[in-house]
Amino acid sequence: MLSASNPATLFVLRTRQIIRKRPCRVSAHKHYASVVTPSGPSTTRDVVVVGSGAAGLTAALRCHYRGLRPLIVEKSSKVGGATAWSGGAVWVPNNTVHKAEGVRDSDEQGLQYLNALVGESGPESSDARRKAYVQNARKMVDFLSDMGFKWLPSTGYPDYHPNLPGGMGGGRTIESAVVDLRALGQWRKHFNLSSNYPMLPLHVFEAGTVALAAAQLKGFTALTKVMLRWLRYRLLLQDPVTMGHALAARLLKLNLDRNTEIWRDAPLQRLLVSSGQKRVEGIVVKRDGKDVNIMPSHGVILAAGGFGKNQEMRAHYQQQPTNPAWSSVPAHDTGDAIRAGMDIGAATALMDDAWWGPSFFDDTTQTSYFGLWERSRPYSIIVDKAGKRIFNEAESYVDATHAQYARDRSTTAIPAWLIMDSIYARRYPLATMGPRKSARQALKSGFLYQANTLGDLCDQIGVSKDGLAETVQRFNNMARKGRDEDFNRGGSSYDNYFGDTAVKPNPNLGAIEKAPFYAVKVFPGDLGTKGGLLTDENGQVLATDQKPIPKLYASGNTTASVMGRRYGGAGATLGPAMTFACLAVDHIAQSSKV
Repeated sequence: MLSASNPATLFVLRTRQIIRKRPCRVSAHKHYASVVTPSGPSTTRDVVVVGSGAAGLTAALRCHYRGLRPLIVEKSSKVGGATAWSGGAVWVPNNTVHKAEGVRDSDEQGLQYLNALVGESGPESSDARRKAYVQNARKMVDFLSDMGFKWLPSTGYPDYHPNLPGGMGGGRTIESAVVDLRALGQWRKHFNLSSNYPMLPLHVFEAGTVALAAAQLKGFTALTKVMLRWLRYRLLLQDPVTMGHALAARLLKLNLDRNTEIWRDAPLQRLLVSSGQKRVEGIVVKRDGKDVNIMPSHGVILAAGGFGKNQEMRAHYQQQPTNPAWSSVPAHDTGDAIRAGMDIGAATALMDDAWWGPSFFDDTTQTSYFGLWERSRPYSIIVDKAGKRIFNEAESYVDATHAQYARDRSTTAIPAWLIMDSIYARRYPLATMGPRKSARQALKSGFLYQANTLGDLCDQIGVSKDGLAETVQRFNNMARKGRDEDFNRGGSSYDNYFGDTAVKPNPNLGAIEKAPFYAVKVFPGDLGTKGGLLTDENGQVLATDQKPIPKLYASGNTTASVMGRRYGGAGATLGPAMTFACLAVDHIAQSSKV
């Protein structure tokens, strides 16, 4: 089950880490520096953008389009933010990329789906914000296309809840075409490459199929196609990247072509606010060890991510237990922009939530692996300490982790356990472990557990023998019939997308009965936090009185998501981030009469 040399699993080794419901409330924060008098060296620009991920880079491009001079300030030494480490998918209803492929969609259908998905929510997902997103996301895509961005349709990638009114079985997720990193020139060394680089140029819509390379001819064929693609680029002495690397790199290249000024190693210190009027006049960043005041003529856009790696904030705002090590975001994702906004009286929402997902954590390497497809495969279930299933293992990862936290309040479910049999081990990869190979190192480190009987496995992992035996017996009976009567696993095209179509009658169900049996801990990981500054349909940051703070805007994980506590589809983080970045710049331009 473990081999870095198996070509059927090479892409997994290179592409991991890319990769309690409560009423919504608006949070206030004690103010510490609402009025600041600038001191020290100062510089002026039209717009200052904090953060160099997809939201920040898109905002800068929109500034150029609107005749504004942007400055991007980036906390780390690398450009690209968490976007560069992500899957790079962008969820956009009614987009022209899929329409060119014959997909039929509409703004009305997209809004119907978003309303059915999110339901009643707080101001972070107001009617105005939902409409603004659906009506302007496709315009953002077309704008970037006009700027030179090359999109690909993520063919066949379903919405995460395709059975809801307005949902679709594919046609709303798009991504960047392959990018040759050499195009960045000297900036390549300043680009935020993940620890998985170099990797095969695998597209988002290919990942689920390629992961079946050891199980199906279709999967092996898909892997061969990806490897030939890599070989073609390498023969041309190119450095091909896809997914988040491609999205961030292409946006960076478009900015470099327009001479966008980017300051690296310039962390945000605080916002500068005018006396009495509560208007943001600028920001203070640390550069070369000194505080530098940046006084933009027209506005500040905060696009610096969330607080995934800030344990103090996670302990204060989020459900417990939580651990920054379980998060898949870069180390600099510590909530600086959110705290700066809160310090001048900005409202927040959804601070207890995140872009959750069942994840596997290796104590030896301190590495978190986001469980995208592993839990959807047949011959497996996820159980709590009592041996009971918790959710539909193939459902949207945000919903799955909400259910895990809810169960943990009554029965220990953190960690939960992914239980598998030897058929699973032979056919499918798990985290960095490929099928058909020895798992000796994973067993030795305590990442993976193995036993010849389920009872012996329970002794090792501390799960109820009787509970698991009863659960597996019931699950196996349902698997043979092809219908999950408890959680309806396999009941949607999204469930099936990461299933194994060679398994009948349900691609997500397979009896757990062939020894040896395996178990791995499942933690509530995330792709970043979901809560942050409250913004309106123009991307304006709102104060606790719900009024806009003049000249202050935000987008991306710095803000509370328009998706509320749900997840619409692959790219439902980046789609709104890039769209509201454009809307923020448009509002700045209109307000400034530029």
